[in-house]
Amino acid sequence: MRSLISILDFSVEELDQLICTAKDIAAHPEKYWDACAHKTLATLFFEPSTRTRLSFEAAMLELGGNVLGFSEAGSSSAAKGESVSDTAKTVSNYANIIAMRHPKEGAPFVASLGATIPVINAGDGSHQHPTQTLADLLTIHKEMGRLHDLTIGLCGDLKYGRTVHSLIEAMSRYSGIRFVLIAPEELKLPDYVRVGVLDKHGIPYVEVTSLEDAIPELDILYMTRIQRERFDDPAEYERLKDSYVLTAEKIEAAKENMAVLHPLPRVNEISVKVDDDPRAAYFRQTMNGKHMRMALILKLLAEAEKNPAKKPLEVDGMVYDKACHNAKCISQTEQELRHIAKPSDDGLRCIYCDQLV
Repeated sequence: MRSLISILDFSVEELDQLICTAKDIAAHPEKYWDACAHKTLATLFFEPSTRTRLSFEAAMLELGGNVLGFSEAGSSSAAKGESVSDTAKTVSNYANIIAMRHPKEGAPFVASLGATIPVINAGDGSHQHPTQTLADLLTIHKEMGRLHDLTIGLCGDLKYGRTVHSLIEAMSRYSGIRFVLIAPEELKLPDYVRVGVLDKHGIPYVEVTSLEDAIPELDILYMTRIQRERFDDPAEYERLKDSYVLTAEKIEAAKENMAVLHPLPRVNEISVKVDDDPRAAYFRQTMNGKHMRMALILKLLAEAEKNPAKKPLEVDGMVYDKACHNAKCISQTEQELRHIAKPSDDGLRCIYCDQLV
């Protein structure tokens, strides 16, 4: 039995197959109307969501399945102090698959260790968001006709933007990819992605601060919002919130076939006047997300039926009882979790949140 915690849990071949399945679902939805009959998806959302939660629910319903769950931590036993692991163990008795969003980094991973059914990471803090990356991959493939030989601009909140982190991990495995990282100094890409992914694999990239200067060379422009909820200091958010705004005037300098993506919600980082531009792909991206989540649910349920045994945790050279000091790590709030570090090129990193320990 497998879960999806990081986009790296799937090979490139598996990602390509998910894209093929999603395209077939879009072209022939009637073939899949009863594919998940008598199956139940549990949506455990400890953090607000619109697109991700509703697209998961729509995906399961359109596959003929059922949905149960909650949309905020206050309506679950987490408000009483229940651990993520205990919640996952309990829900495993009520559902066939779990989609979890949680503000603490590593929470879906902890859930997967306790659950007896597949767990899908629907976003954990500022760490990972692999199913948004599935939507991004399908969108890029549809818009550009390929997933290789592309210059991808990532703009805005690259420090806390979990969608950016997952997308870099995914696209770095395709040939001919180059990244342009557009962010203020305070919101630059974290080291565990820059060093652990880009530098490690020799992926070409540049770090710049000007969106206007970068636009002409891009095939993909991936805009992100500055996320108020990730800042500990409200004053820092207020200072940075309007760092980048894509306007109709700015996009005039872009290639005719450039695609603009955004994981949404947007605040004011893309003007509504850009919406009518054929290069604006972000609302098409939301439909692609539903189809990719349908393909993912089918894949994980099929694999669970063939092999219900849980996949053992396999990390060479693990170091135990090495405390993580990331305040947003799940290990900081669930004290029964054993502190575990894994080796990386630049030192030991927490197995839950990937931060240096």
